Parts: sequence; structure tokens; C-alpha cells
Amino acid sequence: MNPWKRPYLFPIYFIAAALVLGAVVMLLWNAIIPSLTGWAVLTFPKALGLLVLCRILFGGPRGRGGHGGPPWKQGGDWRGRWKGMSAEERETMRKRWQERCGPPRAE
Repeated sequence: MNPWKRPYLFPIYFIAAALVLGAVVMLLWNAIIPSLTGWAVLTFPKALGLLVLCRILFGGPRGRGGHGGPPWKQGGDWRGRWKGMSAEERETMRKRWQERCGPPRAE
């Protein structure tokens, strides 16, 4: 059986991931930041706190509902819509893109 399907193991995986990520943050910080800036060396509890702070500031508390995913995936299946368009609709769409973004670059 897949170990990820055993719900009683989830807390163990969560704690292990937090410990490993905290250690990685601490090691990277202590290897780079003090020699560059002269700031203090980071202890393990402070590394965990920094990890949580970064998650709050930059990641946000996302649950299963989330924020809808990345913006480029929120529009749905654009390839399917593009294939379903007539030639006139595609030409109209190309003109709208050129108005908004400029002419395509020659590469």
C-alpha cells in the first residue's frame, strides 16, 4: 500500500518535512548571510520561525480550495478553445492580441 494513503503517518511526514526544511534554511543562512552582511548566525528554532514567517508573508495559508492556482491556468483549456474557433474568430483574436501586446517578434 502507498504510504501516503495511510492518514496516521501524515503527522510524522509533516514533522519530518518541517525539521528537514528548518535545517536547510539554517544551513543556507549560516553559510551565506553572516559572511555577506555580518548578521548573526541563525539557530534552529529561529530558522523554523523564519520558515513560517516566509510562508505567511509570501505563500499564504492555502487550504485545499487554494487561490485557484497560477494565473495562467485560471483561464481553462485555451488550446481546446482555440481549436474550436473558426478562422474568423482566430483572426479577430490575433488582432486583439496585437493591439494589447504589439506585433510578434521575429526570432
